[in-house]
Amino acid sequence: MIKIKAFLVAFLCIGSLTSLHAQELNCMININAQKLEGTDKKVFQTLQSAIYEFVNNRKWSNFSFKQEERIECTILIIINERLSADEFKGTMNVVIRRPIMNSAYNSVLLNTIDKSVQFKYVEYQPLDYSDGTFSSNLTSLLAYYSYTILGFYFDSYSPSGGSPYFEKAQEVVNAAQNSSDPGWKAFESDKNRYWIVNNYLNPANSGLRDFAYRYHRIGLDQMYEKVDKGRAVVSEGLDILQRIYNAKPNLYALQLVFDAKRDEFVNIYADQRVPPMEKTNITNLLKEIDPANGAKYQAILESK
Repeated sequence: MIKIKAFLVAFLCIGSLTSLHAQELNCMININAQKLEGTDKKVFQTLQSAIYEFVNNRKWSNFSFKQEERIECTILIIINERLSADEFKGTMNVVIRRPIMNSAYNSVLLNTIDKSVQFKYVEYQPLDYSDGTFSSNLTSLLAYYSYTILGFYFDSYSPSGGSPYFEKAQEVVNAAQNSSDPGWKAFESDKNRYWIVNNYLNPANSGLRDFAYRYHRIGLDQMYEKVDKGRAVVSEGLDILQRIYNAKPNLYALQLVFDAKRDEFVNIYADQRVPPMEKTNITNLLKEIDPANGAKYQAILESK
């Protein structure tokens, strides 16, 4: 954890790291093609290795992390259909985890499922990508989520620190506008790749970025040394989410926050050290702004 602290000092104070050690991402890649019957599965092993190399061995920023500081994430691609010999359709689950200082705990920053994944892959063909261009849907997908991972991660360490990476992700979206592949255009859905970066870069939704920083850097990062003080900041973060909900109850990014944080919210406030009145107030707030999951938040009140 001392090494994480050292990284934070460098990041927050000078804005860059000059020593070159390793790329940013430590991303576990898994391709699941169990739904396909009567097809050669070797191509999926090759695809998994190719994606692993593309995501983890490419430089996505000007930062260089030490090996132990790389961002922990997972990408699970489930292949539902093989449309042709080299074209596939399925879903992609992306999860980002952030270490919490002075603890062994990792907080989930994002846990989203992209249901509009369709791409071509020719076995052993190199995965080529250049910023600002659209060469294939597969490499654009991987670049988009790599930049998005950095956006969420750096937002949790400094106010709007992820902006350069959300902007890079937006460049990927813009370059894909003439593609026939799904998931890139605003009119296709209000819950897709276009809207994630749009929500986070829209100044009207600045509360999302404020929440990410305050909740993680000022709240969770001090909870293991100053529990009450840290939890008070976490509660202030929930107040920010309530204001966002009151203004835009259907905001896609708000759903992403709850999908990542719902269980964590319950665990924080189910702690027996939390006063009963605080448990009640927080439970009512969470039920109000995440009404579909009210039953889950009831566990806060039922905790002993």
